[in-house]
Amino acid sequence: MCIHGACANDPDIWWHLRTGEWILNHHAVPHFDPFSRSSAPRPWAAYSWLFEVVVLGLFRRLGLMGLVAYSAAMVLAITVALHYLIRRLQADFSFAVLLTFAASFTMMRLYTPRPWLFSVLFFVLVLDIVMQARLSGRNRELAWLPLIFALWANTHIQFVAGFLPLALALGESMLARRWTAVATRARPAWLGLALLGSLLGTLLNPYGWHIYRVVYEVGAHPGGMDKISELQALPFRSLTDYLVLLFAMGSAAVLARAKRLPLFEAGLLAFGVYISFRSQRDLWLMVIVGAAILAREIPGREKNRRRVSTAVLPFLAALTALAVVAGFPLMRVNDAALGETLAETMPVAAVVDIQAHHYPGPLFNDFNWGGYLVWALRMPVAIDGRGAMYGDEAIDRSVATWNAEPDWAADTQLASAGVVIGPVKAPLTQVLRLDPRWKLAYEDKLAAVFVRRK
Repeated sequence: MCIHGACANDPDIWWHLRTGEWILNHHAVPHFDPFSRSSAPRPWAAYSWLFEVVVLGLFRRLGLMGLVAYSAAMVLAITVALHYLIRRLQADFSFAVLLTFAASFTMMRLYTPRPWLFSVLFFVLVLDIVMQARLSGRNRELAWLPLIFALWANTHIQFVAGFLPLALALGESMLARRWTAVATRARPAWLGLALLGSLLGTLLNPYGWHIYRVVYEVGAHPGGMDKISELQALPFRSLTDYLVLLFAMGSAAVLARAKRLPLFEAGLLAFGVYISFRSQRDLWLMVIVGAAILAREIPGREKNRRRVSTAVLPFLAALTALAVVAGFPLMRVNDAALGETLAETMPVAAVVDIQAHHYPGPLFNDFNWGGYLVWALRMPVAIDGRGAMYGDEAIDRSVATWNAEPDWAADTQLASAGVVIGPVKAPLTQVLRLDPRWKLAYEDKLAAVFVRRK
């Protein structure tokens, strides 16, 4: 799915690449924003720094194909981990495969070069380990959790979601000692140690304990939830939206029929519903939780048990990797084709024109292109995709200006700008065509560039 729908026009990957470059050039992580226009330095933490360094390395080696390679590799890893989780809960081979496919298909919109793919992968691993500890009482796998959380805290801010299965399992195991209706084989002491070790593991990042302050700030002020499409609630305009709902309703139905008290599963379901239906980019949480609950609670056909021999696994892994690599030439995915796709959505030609004429800044741009301009233009931008850093007020101001609302001229960033780049059909673009203070310096089917008259 990643290779077939391959593209490199994700609006945020570009500021991630620029951040990775900044980190390698300075041999440090930023504590203040180095990429935007501001009267005073904005505090900012590159909490996905490890992802940014990795994806920059792929980009430098493979070009635009490196971005697709990252997405394809991560989706493959997520699918394998998800199927392993489901197979350990569900004996029916066919049902396990179908459930894995349904979950992977539902998360398809998330298969872009973003750090959230690490959160999806690590959450699957954590949930698998915790559920097996509850069902079997074996605690050996819990030792992997501190390492997983250490990697997670350096790749994406949503590592905090991984504490939920651990905390629920710990609370369940403590209740089980006093309440016979609660059934779990996990021991509170081992789960408590795993939780403590995981917490300590998250502190192994360049920001130390301050990473939790970043978590609070991002959670309390995500920035632009009503303006940024990926932060908005599910619109129920596509099949995958309804599949998320189906996972939630199916999980609730099977838990209602359970003969035991499913405290752990009910807590996961409630959290998944709240997070995933609140924000489109977090739908993966409900899908993974729903897949695990359905696999655990729906009895499969015992006669359909099929086990893959351990000796065959390396062969299957090699065959799968070969199929992924072969998918690039078979589907004609190359740098040239990706570059053409990029130029259809990002102002590639307009940036070339600005660089050729050395137009003086400051720059004024819209929200959607800010990330690309951070990378391609190498000028401080007015705004980009880091919504939590800019905040609702700045995002609302930018949107109002580009919509040419009555007070558009009051935008101080526009008033002090020397060059403006924006969508050719934007209302502000039409207004600036008639404004004597601005000269149209470049225009194509996608973008327009204005420079201030002297």
